[in-house]
Amino acid sequence: MTFSWKRPLRGRVVLVSLLLVASVAWADQPRTQPAATPPAALKGPGKAAIASANFHATEAGFEVLAKGGNAFDAAIAVASTLSVVEPESSGIGGGFLAVLHRASDGKAFFIDARETAPAAVNAKDYLNKDGSPNRDTALNGPLSAGIPGEPAGLAWLAAHYGKLPLKASLAPAIRTARDGFKPDSRLVNAITERQKTLSRWPASVEKFLPNGKPPTEDAIWRDPDQARTLELLGDKGFDGFYKGETADKLVSAVRAAGGNWTAKDLSGYQVKERAPITVDYRGYRIVTAPPPSSGGVAVAEILNILSGFDLTKLDQAHRTHLVIEAMRRAFRDHNDYLGDPDFVKMPLDMLLSPYYADGLRQTILPDKATPSSMLPSSTGVDPGMHTTHFSIIDGEGNIASITLTVNYTLGSTFVAKGTGVLLNDEMDDFALVPDKPNVYGLLGSKANAPEPGKRMLSSMTPSIVFGKDRVGVIGSPGGSTIITQVLEGILAFIDGKDALGIAGQKRFHHQFMPDRVDVEEGAFDPATTETLTRMGHTLKSRESWGFMNVVTWDLKNGKLDAASDPRRPSGLGKVQ
Repeated sequence: MTFSWKRPLRGRVVLVSLLLVASVAWADQPRTQPAATPPAALKGPGKAAIASANFHATEAGFEVLAKGGNAFDAAIAVASTLSVVEPESSGIGGGFLAVLHRASDGKAFFIDARETAPAAVNAKDYLNKDGSPNRDTALNGPLSAGIPGEPAGLAWLAAHYGKLPLKASLAPAIRTARDGFKPDSRLVNAITERQKTLSRWPASVEKFLPNGKPPTEDAIWRDPDQARTLELLGDKGFDGFYKGETADKLVSAVRAAGGNWTAKDLSGYQVKERAPITVDYRGYRIVTAPPPSSGGVAVAEILNILSGFDLTKLDQAHRTHLVIEAMRRAFRDHNDYLGDPDFVKMPLDMLLSPYYADGLRQTILPDKATPSSMLPSSTGVDPGMHTTHFSIIDGEGNIASITLTVNYTLGSTFVAKGTGVLLNDEMDDFALVPDKPNVYGLLGSKANAPEPGKRMLSSMTPSIVFGKDRVGVIGSPGGSTIITQVLEGILAFIDGKDALGIAGQKRFHHQFMPDRVDVEEGAFDPATTETLTRMGHTLKSRESWGFMNVVTWDLKNGKLDAASDPRRPSGLGKVQ
């Protein structure tokens, strides 16, 4: 079949018809639920590997392993230490999504510690008088903050999967917050970038702007309030954060600054365990995140589309073209269908079906880009690079792939007085105004509209790849580019790259709208760039590309490999 590119209306009709055919073809086939478990239990490698965005956090994980903890205890140590030393990207005022593999029985689990909307949420709070989105209330201050999920998630990990008391796993973070550390350039630059907004809130000034200015890299920076909050969490678990002293301070600070949290919002927060998404591709099984992550669905859909091509027989330009077109279609579905599974009925059977992918594949021309205007149109802006990810394999073979966030750089910039807790600005991840982009250019429909207690859609895509001879643990920050970075990391792993090769490879990204391909310098040679442009792709250079942290495991010889993104010197991938 060919399209008449001189007749865009006819082309659009043909494409929509093909999409309808794809849906009908799916409906006529038996529905296949994604498997809930990875391959059978694996014998541990004897050593452990951790890759995170900050060397303090990686070392904290190994410290807890040395105490007799497992990968899930180490995950608590890494996450809580990142809250102290990398607050620009995550923290106990935010949330996380985790894909776990338990060695003893080979089962996979997904932990949803995503933030939730407070009961008093009102979409009008995020609109200007003319009905346009109010970017300030969506991104800054207490109205932008969802109810944090990370503290509950850490307590859940300790109670259900760890070997050590929660307090023991939080000890490295408490010590670091109390005794101090030297902030790296990323943190200093983030504080400098958001200094004006931080200055609105007295407790934020006290924490991030000592003496009225950002800390320097050679200064010792302490956070005694967060140390106290973490101690209460360690002593009392869930109740140490969501009830009592800390909860009272959080609610009081938020309401005094114009927010709408209540004690019931905090005490009623619940961690959710959900079945992970699994997809088989070229003999590998990928275990990834289900909604409220949009990433796992998108990655599975892309891989299902690509499974009908032999990418190994194509040159770089044509291989890249097919990957871009698969990205384009997955992001279209991302925008239209996905939301919190506790609130929204989503056609996941359809989106994850190979028959649906078959239909989408038929809409891809081998040598011509499909303009996104031929699919439902929208607008967008540049994706961002905030959030963090770490990967762990312990000596028993337990695996943790965890992505954490406070959303935008330094979240809401609002610190609750007396707690050291920097609140997220995850309310912007809702479709506060349907079909209008958020800070990452992602669109949403009513499926992702804010409601009391609802979880906002996320791009976080923690993933584990199981092969006959190798296992890979992959994830990254990067706003909407998380999805495509993880996808490209999975493809690189399957192609045989080592941990550093995966973390350091050059990247590209397409998210449906804006209709362009963001490209890292050096990703394509001149001939590939020329060919893609001739096909109709618009390429745009971008400089900032996530912070991928990867661990791999060679099952033939037991060798572990760990790497942190070489673009960022503060990270550490280590085997010990």
